[in-house]
Amino acid sequence: MSDTPTSRAASEQLTPAVGGEPIEGGIPVGQALEGSTAAAAAIDVETPSLPRKRVGRSYITLVTFAAFGGYLALVTPIALSLSLKVEELAPGHPEILGYITGIGAIAALLATPIIGMFSDRTRSRLGRRRPYLIAGTILGLIALAGLAIAPNLIVLGIAWVLTQLGWGAMVLPGIIYSQADKVPEEQRGKVSGLVGFVQNLGPIVGAGLASAFIGKDLLVFLVPGVIGAITIALFVIFVKDDPNPSLVNTEKLRLSTFFGNLVFNPRKHVDFAWNCLGRVIFNLGLSFSTTFTTFFFAARMGVTVSQIGGIIVILSIGGVLTGSLGALGGGWLSDKLKRRRLLVMVSAVLFTAGVLIMAFSTALPLLITGSLITSIAVGAFASVDQAIVLDILPERDTDAGRYIGINNYATMLPQAIGPLIASVILVIGVTGADKNYGLLFIVAAICTLIGGSIILAKVRGTR
Repeated sequence: MSDTPTSRAASEQLTPAVGGEPIEGGIPVGQALEGSTAAAAAIDVETPSLPRKRVGRSYITLVTFAAFGGYLALVTPIALSLSLKVEELAPGHPEILGYITGIGAIAALLATPIIGMFSDRTRSRLGRRRPYLIAGTILGLIALAGLAIAPNLIVLGIAWVLTQLGWGAMVLPGIIYSQADKVPEEQRGKVSGLVGFVQNLGPIVGAGLASAFIGKDLLVFLVPGVIGAITIALFVIFVKDDPNPSLVNTEKLRLSTFFGNLVFNPRKHVDFAWNCLGRVIFNLGLSFSTTFTTFFFAARMGVTVSQIGGIIVILSIGGVLTGSLGALGGGWLSDKLKRRRLLVMVSAVLFTAGVLIMAFSTALPLLITGSLITSIAVGAFASVDQAIVLDILPERDTDAGRYIGINNYATMLPQAIGPLIASVILVIGVTGADKNYGLLFIVAAICTLIGGSIILAKVRGTR
């Protein structure tokens, strides 16, 4: 499966010439995507992107370790150390953790496509990606030190926003930009699977490191950051940016078009639009089932939240193992079978099966079984759909950073609005303190099936 087979030229997601038709924002996705498949294909014809050579084991190893280091530096505070700091500065107010992490997530969401646009246009001796990897790592390390020594909540909040900007908006997206620049279609599933694997591994390793240094704030925050900096340094030293000048976006950023570049025209990039829509709906269902997992298990077991800590630990460890299996297996199979969209649908069906088992069960073995099935499905979906994104990425040669940043909306927005919608669903048909977890999980199953079906039926730029 290569980037340039002539038999698939008409269905491939291709790249428009720089400086062409201005982007038209604000078009509703549903309206923009109406019409026949033939009409959509006619709209979505663009200039072919440059072919990519197969990457070697050294690149795959370095990008995997870089992704692990970046995730480790970012998720360790979320997993444990940031909670410890909030408890130190504001005892008995855990809600503050939600405010701080929420503000940081919003900052990263807004900054990622902006930084991506600047990266696409950067010309330097280090290339167009490495300067931002270096700057993001330095900013991230300084911010982690700021978290460790923060004397009050305001400083802690500012430090966390800077942490998200460094690691979350510059380093981790920069690693994906490199994949878009270098990895050919036939290897994208494998590389996405490995990155998905280390993404699952990061929180567990991070929580273990933080636990080992409890009471030593600087070490709690900086040890994961230093590990991340080392892995990024190795990547920057040994992975060179492509010097081809045609891969640099020469279009100047103007204020009149800057904000329009934070969105895209779904009429022009139909496959990308459909995949974003499917991804949003799938992730919305995922957020329904994962946000209230602890409360759900406590309700089904008839115990308090404080009494199911052991069960949640078992679920976490099992989820990492099965999620990693899904990520590695899904990515490998998508390259081997050359059927990414079908595997996305299989992931949706698996997730539906798992979440319905949970919705209609009260026995602990069945609840755990359902949870582990959903973990396999989520791991597979994440790796395979990431490969699809790289397959159909608009303007891959010159605007990859911008579109990868926009694609990030499809993950972050459901995480932001999902819990709010779920809170409404939970009180439907019940009274008092009861919560309708069964209905919530059924709605989650419906969402994932719809999301998978959209990607299977509507995305034509990859098989």
